[in-house]
Amino acid sequence: MAAYLPHKKGFPGYATRFVDPAFGFALGWNYLLKYLIVTPNNINAAGVVIQYWNKSVHIAVWMVIFIAFIFCVNLLGVRFFGELEFWFSSLKVITLVGLLLMGIIIDLGGNPKHDRYGFRYWQHPNGPMGTYLQSQVHNYHLSIFLGFWATLVNALFAFIGTELIGVTVGEAQAPRKNIPKAIRRTFWRIVVFYIGGVFVIGLIVPSNDQSLFTANKAKSGAAASPFVVATTLAGIKVLNHIINACILIFVLSAANSDLYIATRTLYGLAIEGKAPRIFARVNKLGVPWPALILCTMFCGLVFLNVSSSSAKVFTWFVNLVSTFGAITWMCISYTHIRFMRALKAQGMSRDDLPYKAPFQPYGTWFAIIATAIITLFKGFDTFIPFTKDTFVTSYIALPAFVLFWSGYKLFYRTKVIPPEKVDLITGKREIDEEEERFNAAEAAKGPRTKWQKIFDAF
Repeated sequence: MAAYLPHKKGFPGYATRFVDPAFGFALGWNYLLKYLIVTPNNINAAGVVIQYWNKSVHIAVWMVIFIAFIFCVNLLGVRFFGELEFWFSSLKVITLVGLLLMGIIIDLGGNPKHDRYGFRYWQHPNGPMGTYLQSQVHNYHLSIFLGFWATLVNALFAFIGTELIGVTVGEAQAPRKNIPKAIRRTFWRIVVFYIGGVFVIGLIVPSNDQSLFTANKAKSGAAASPFVVATTLAGIKVLNHIINACILIFVLSAANSDLYIATRTLYGLAIEGKAPRIFARVNKLGVPWPALILCTMFCGLVFLNVSSSSAKVFTWFVNLVSTFGAITWMCISYTHIRFMRALKAQGMSRDDLPYKAPFQPYGTWFAIIATAIITLFKGFDTFIPFTKDTFVTSYIALPAFVLFWSGYKLFYRTKVIPPEKVDLITGKREIDEEEERFNAAEAAKGPRTKWQKIFDAF
């Protein structure tokens, strides 16, 4: 959808155009709420990480410093923001590659103890299939299944964010060419950094090592990065501090980006008339400052960890963000199904699209069903025993989405757009012409080497 009709309205724009205006409204506010929560979540994580070195300074002091930092960065405009994020992202890639190599080297015996781990930690009782809530369910095999199921919530939380390509398409050059390229690269980055990272950690850290649970036991919270645990177990000194410093930069970068996306999402809703008009105001640098101020105010939620442990607050935020994110992905998937139905109803072939998603429509239906099952049952542990705060944070997003959708539909009397009446044309010609001009300008430059293209990008 993004490669065919790129625009600056993001997912809510596609949902409004291909499904129903009420559906787009609900998706827009759901996506905004996700980033209003995930921003303080990352600030909370930064506070947890920095306490690895210093617990004498109250965590609230660090919260104020971090919030002020990301607010100032966003207030300075997109040029400064982009430059800073470029260097942050470069550091992330270098660090992640280094961590993967470090893990493999440690596993093969390149550690101070000269101990070759191999696949030692893939065997019981150190293996990946740990038990969960065994004392409550009194069934060993059921506790193993619940342990596996509990990881799906954190996995869902970790993968949320890969949809950001759909937010940036409106500002991309040659979207018909670059968006498919970015999608394919995202897939391989997930394979290498996400799956590869989990694989390496499984080789060098036993799943039942108590160092992994430090953050859950300490009220203030302590850094429990599995890579830090791995260096400690291997007897490597100093490196744990370097890894922790990099993680601190990562989470601050994530909080910075999340605040930017929240601000722009609220600004976009205001432009479309789906949020108060005051949030459409911008300053001379093009920063929507009223939206930025409101979104920054939500960062105050991080001060919940003053009275509760950082780990507990982190759990609340993970529950909220994962549910908001799951709803977003289900909405995107359903919008894609409606888009494919509209193409078929209007006699257009998917083979003519700039990018055609594989395994369709089965892949999209699988995404909807699997995500729905995880979302509905992800809060199972709130009933063993019943815990009010985790129950509310696990499921409050579902009635909120229904309220947004039904309220807009009842007020504006909107209807689902029939496939044969979905607008697949408006704006397409302008995009085609703009891309033709860009391609002509690129061709006029003549043959370019790889390094020349990189230099042009800078």
